[in-house]
Amino acid sequence: MITFHPNTKLWYPYILTQPQSFKAQNLSIKTAITASSLSSNQHESSKTTSSSSAGNIKRLVLTQQGRTKMNSAPDREFYAYPRLVTHVDNGFISMLTGLYRKRLEPGWEVLDLMSSWVSHLPSEIEYKRVVGHGLNTQELAKNQRLDYFFVKDLNQDQELEMESCSFDAVLCTVSVQYLQQPEKVFAEVFRVLKPGGIFIVSFSNRLFYEKAISAWRDGTGYSRVQLVVQYFQCVEGFTQPETIRKLSGDGKRMAEQSPFAWITRFFGVLSGLDPFYAVVAHKNFKPIYD
Repeated sequence: MITFHPNTKLWYPYILTQPQSFKAQNLSIKTAITASSLSSNQHESSKTTSSSSAGNIKRLVLTQQGRTKMNSAPDREFYAYPRLVTHVDNGFISMLTGLYRKRLEPGWEVLDLMSSWVSHLPSEIEYKRVVGHGLNTQELAKNQRLDYFFVKDLNQDQELEMESCSFDAVLCTVSVQYLQQPEKVFAEVFRVLKPGGIFIVSFSNRLFYEKAISAWRDGTGYSRVQLVVQYFQCVEGFTQPETIRKLSGDGKRMAEQSPFAWITRFFGVLSGLDPFYAVVAHKNFKPIYD
């Protein structure tokens, strides 16, 4: 099933078997594609022909208990209603956009995992295509930077029905804490990245507490950074992860307090900047640009 949304560009994410049936070659539209509509033939072919260990999961990072959530209801139900709000403050957003400006090149193909109604990409930079993923169609349809998007619950099915080596960059913003199978998701990210491609995972101390996994809920700012580092390290072929921390004022003090300090922040009792954390790694090697 393909749903068309106006005012953005059309991009075909897979080879159409009957391209003559589509009359939209000269239209400017956004295509929202359900995950089940994407072809996985090339994905399966790449799996069978590759003999390299790159992309394999070397070990599991989380215990079974560490994957549990307080709210075990399907995530699609929890996110059924659109939340048209920003989940981090302007300082965090500014730092994230600055990081993207430095690390993402114009003309790249970008996959924004667990995206929302706003984009944090620099507005002045043009990319070849930006593909969005999330759990709420209404939110994703409002994101004007997306050329197309698809809806999929990565806690139910981690496979990305996309060609291998098809993206220069993959992004995951303030959402890694909800992944119950992060090892498999990171392995899939490795697969769809081009050689030298970059994966940027950013987060703060905010979260939907009942939907975050136990290993995240019970952690501190430092331990959460180390957890994401381990997600990268458990997949064969990622470069040594680079960690970025920007803490100041109350945000720094809170990040270093007990795992439950965020609760007062969640209810607005304390003020201060949202701490900024990012973990970055590349597929196979880190390119050097002039």
